[in-house]
Amino acid sequence: MALPKFLQTCLWSYDISQMDPYDPDDKELIIQQVLNRGNIRAVKWLFKTYKKQDIVEVVKNPRRGMWFPKSLNYWAKILDVKIPKQVYKWAILDINPRFDVFKDYFKLSKKKSF
Repeated sequence: MALPKFLQTCLWSYDISQMDPYDPDDKELIIQQVLNRGNIRAVKWLFKTYKKQDIVEVVKNPRRGMWFPKSLNYWAKILDVKIPKQVYKWAILDINPRFDVFKDYFKLSKKKSF
């Protein structure tokens, strides 16, 4: 199944013709990018295409450095997801160096696998 062309605005740095909406890695990225950058049309498509539990899992386990704070806050509230404070810090996109966050991330990542 090909992705609709209107999703290119959410996935602008990816070749959507090469993405498979049901491949686990692509699916996670698609969900994340639509929630983070999508318009109402894209979000409606997302909730029609994927199970709510799949969407909740992406919000519950956000990728490091990929989320806008307002988007992650909004979807965590809407989907009733509790994100640990440290995981939230890691998930936020920030172009400024945050050495304290990186230090904590690598310290914890040695203790457990994500």
